[in-house]
Amino acid sequence: MTPNADPELCRAFAADLAAARFRTEALRAAWGVEADDASGRGLRSPALRGLGDRRAALAGLARLLVFGIAQPLADVGAALPALGTEGLQRLGLAEIAGDVVEPRAIVRPQSFHDDRGPGEWWIASDLDELALGGGALAEDHVLGVGGASLTLAGLQLPTPARRVLDLGTGCGIQALRARRYADEVVATDISERALAFARLNAALNGTGGIDTRGGSLFDPVAGETFDRIVSNPPFVITPRAKGVPAYEYRDGGLIGDALVERVITGVGPHLAPGGTAQLLANWETRDGVAGLDRVRGWIESAPVPLDAWIVEREELDPIRYAEMWIRDGGTVPGSPAFDALLDAWLDDFAARGVTAIGFGYVLLRRAEGAPTLARYERVTNPIPSEGALGSHLAAALAEHDRAAALDDEALAAARLRTAADVTEARHHRPGEGAPSGIELRQGGGFGRAVQADPALAGFLGASDGELPAGVLIDAIAQILEADAAALRASLLPTIRELLLDGFLAFAD
Repeated sequence: MTPNADPELCRAFAADLAAARFRTEALRAAWGVEADDASGRGLRSPALRGLGDRRAALAGLARLLVFGIAQPLADVGAALPALGTEGLQRLGLAEIAGDVVEPRAIVRPQSFHDDRGPGEWWIASDLDELALGGGALAEDHVLGVGGASLTLAGLQLPTPARRVLDLGTGCGIQALRARRYADEVVATDISERALAFARLNAALNGTGGIDTRGGSLFDPVAGETFDRIVSNPPFVITPRAKGVPAYEYRDGGLIGDALVERVITGVGPHLAPGGTAQLLANWETRDGVAGLDRVRGWIESAPVPLDAWIVEREELDPIRYAEMWIRDGGTVPGSPAFDALLDAWLDDFAARGVTAIGFGYVLLRRAEGAPTLARYERVTNPIPSEGALGSHLAAALAEHDRAAALDDEALAAARLRTAADVTEARHHRPGEGAPSGIELRQGGGFGRAVQADPALAGFLGASDGELPAGVLIDAIAQILEADAAALRASLLPTIRELLLDGFLAFAD
């Protein structure tokens, strides 16, 4: 069945869901905290046990729409008085079979929190492993909200934009998030089924201003530019071999990481000057060339100058990478089918000399002049605010841009302040008064830790926005009996990095 975004039906459905309190917290309370956590790991029986034999609207809708279990026609009709069971069928979300309603899609509440406050959407997508009870997915499967979706949504810059492009929209979650800050969103996908779900989800949540278009990569927006582009593209590296499923939601149909290369090298001309692009991606370490270095090469060869901030969050060897994505498709480890797929993946990697696969975040910006930002880094530590990194990234870019416009003399004249979430730890050997090491940590952002010498620690300790940075450095040099000019030359480049990292900020 194809989802139908009929506005009147969607309004009726939304009214019924709201009346039934079909929300994240209400469902969590209905089946219990531990059962809720278990459902996040793909286990549905604890939540179903928690619901018991209750026949209230919330319980019935949970069984039908969250877990994909057929429900009595009368119960569903009572739970959806405005929409009715016929209306649910017309939306393409279920079928009436005699005296039961059989689900054909899932609809789950998804809470979020951004700079404008908390909110919640209802998100429809194809029946997944939790609803199907395991088994391989269809190749045209439209994915719901997963970990990667939430990560990218949290990375989106919470700043106003006129036009935003959601490239490869899937169920439309990124388009919904972008629309909170954008006047207009264009959502594209090669899958017509995905676009149908995206339109349904926009209508179900009362969100207008989202234009859906079919086509591959940038074809649907040829000649157009945007203030922001977001993309959770089908970046999963998949063998082009017989018998290997080509899932539309994760496989772009190209060899290796060529799909990611095309997005990165092609995005610049579609950005307005100063416009940003944010995406998730995989990249290969191939023939001895590190994945981050290959990404750097793509960006440097792009047709327009780009600022770049690339964060590699994880690196897997070929076996672990293949295992993860074969499991994701529902194939059981140890089965002949699993072994055949694993061999296909490993043959594919071996043919290109791939020794590792990286996963990370890509932030690009069309430079107005020469690029000023080129950061390629690995950040593998737990991130305290990973679901809300967008605010941190926006602030970091603003601080970087201001610092980049200043020479060292002007930066020394600026007043800076240390971020409120920065703490200091000093490590002492037993019996020694002087610290053997000083560590500066941030409680938000990327949760970074910086090893500091007494001069840097003293500077952050004294940076309260009252005195210019140069005055503080000179005072620290006097205390440490160091050469003031040499200390300035040493500290100012580090201060620029700490402004980007979020340890420091301009005070005015």
